[in-house]
Amino acid sequence: MLLLLLGIIVLHVTVLVLLFVSTIVSQWLVNGEHTADLWQNCTSGTIFHCLASSSNEWLQSVQAMMILSVIFSVL
Repeated sequence: MLLLLLGIIVLHVTVLVLLFVSTIVSQWLVNGEHTADLWQNCTSGTIFHCLASSSNEWLQSVQAMMILSVIFSVL
């Protein structure tokens, strides 16, 4: 029984770490001089320039759900 509890705790901590990393990390998609993530799109030619991610409704809902999941997992 103790081994099962330990396994569940390790699984929950792993999921929590992956949630934080996936929310915070930048550069999910790297294609030459173009990088994109949940929050911004950047180009790094002669001048490094970043723009906010698309204003699609689905992307804004994903951003909100990621933030809420981090807040609720901390609580």
